[in-house]
This record gives sequence, C-alpha cells and structure tokens, in this order.
Amino acid sequence: MKQYKPDEKTDDLLETILSLKNLNEARAFFRDLCTLKEIKDLTDRWEIAKLIEQGAPYRDIAKKLGTSTTTVSRVALWFNNGMGGYRLMLDRLNLDKNNEHHASSSFGKGLRVYN
Repeated sequence: MKQYKPDEKTDDLLETILSLKNLNEARAFFRDLCTLKEIKDLTDRWEIAKLIEQGAPYRDIAKKLGTSTTTVSRVALWFNNGMGGYRLMLDRLNLDKNNEHHASSSFGKGLRVYN
C-alpha cells in the first residue's frame, strides 16, 4: 500500500470540512466540491463499511449497492488495515445511537495519526 502523507493542502481541505456547521452546509459544500459520481462513490464506500461491520457477505453487499466486489474488497482492505478512520466513526455513531459507553468504543482506538 502506498504510504499516506498528509500535506498542507489536504489539511486545509479537512479543516474546511470540520468547519461545516450542519447537514445543509455539508450538502452544499460537497455538491460544489465533488461530481455526482464522486458523491455516490463516497456514499457507497461508507455504506459498504457499515455493512462489513454487520458481517454481510461481500457479494451481498455488492449486489445490494450495485457496486463491484472489487470495490467492496477495497473498502474491506482499508476497513481492516487502514488508519482506523472507519472504526473510529462507526464506534462514535454507535455510541451516539446507544448513548452509552461500551468497552470496544474507545475513541481513536487503532487510529493512526501522522504528524
């Protein structure tokens, strides 16, 4: 896998995303920033990650979302061996949903941080 090295331009974009205040601002910004296909691809990747967490078979995920099994496998690779971002957000959303702390939901667990 190619090594991820954040740079100032990437950090600027991510800081901009962090400054969005609500869903309407996020919709407007991402629609201007991305093509419709890019938004769909990002949306599909997030849905794939959620289904992988639920233990759904890759072929079922691909069929349900109309994606290739290659795309599902790629998301699974990053889900299992990436920087921990999928896990961080899934745990955070599950914690918010349940409104309780459970042992496997320590924020940042497994998250790889680069300085």
